[in-house]
Amino acid sequence: MKPMIEVEHLRKTFGKNEVLKDIHLSVNKGEVVTIIGSSGSGKSTLLRCINLLEIPNDGKILFNGDNVLAKGYDLPKYRTHLGMVFQQFNLFNNHDVLSNCVVGQVQVLKRSKEEAEKIALENLTRVGMEKYIHAKPSQLSGGQKQRVAIARALSMNPDVMLFDEPTSALDPEMVGEVLKTMRDLAGSGLTMVIVTHEMAFARDVSDRVIFMDHGIIAEEGTPEHIFNNPTKERTKEFLKRILEDV
Repeated sequence: MKPMIEVEHLRKTFGKNEVLKDIHLSVNKGEVVTIIGSSGSGKSTLLRCINLLEIPNDGKILFNGDNVLAKGYDLPKYRTHLGMVFQQFNLFNNHDVLSNCVVGQVQVLKRSKEEAEKIALENLTRVGMEKYIHAKPSQLSGGQKQRVAIARALSMNPDVMLFDEPTSALDPEMVGEVLKTMRDLAGSGLTMVIVTHEMAFARDVSDRVIFMDHGIIAEEGTPEHIFNNPTKERTKEFLKRILEDV
């Protein structure tokens, strides 16, 4: 079976700084892949290249076998297959919770308002936010905002969900509710690529863990392999440092 997403020879530079160096990565349908590594290792840039918020300098990104960087490829259509959850929620502050989850469906997917509201309500219920449909983002906690952001992304029916450190902007007591939501999604068979600093979460939900270091994939494998028996010295150092801080 072909991977849903394949990244080949991917490079990304900002000025003279090469942030991604010859990255190879594949993600299969239904797989949960987490990406770990120090700040500045290229994790978020890789995610932003996959959904083309950043355009790579070189390489290929294949979606269901087709190179999305090829001339003439329908990029807006490709982006509708990807749901993205950001660190900072990126909700529309002038819209209430329900409207935040409806507007993209109506404008991008051309759904009727009634259908969009029905789908939005299903997904808000799924993340435990159905009681807040008339609240504005300013009335919500960080954890609640992030759960709305997840519901909004799910309402677009993406094939793949990308999470860019979704708990890093949250107070510690809010982290658990967002991770619980993501655990539930991981258990539902959704294809997910997650950049995270939450090591216990990565160990519990991942099919595969990728350790990035200085713009390369230094090591990848099952959670069992990466957390219990890493082979590369850099992976061992990183985990020792991180797990001592926990």
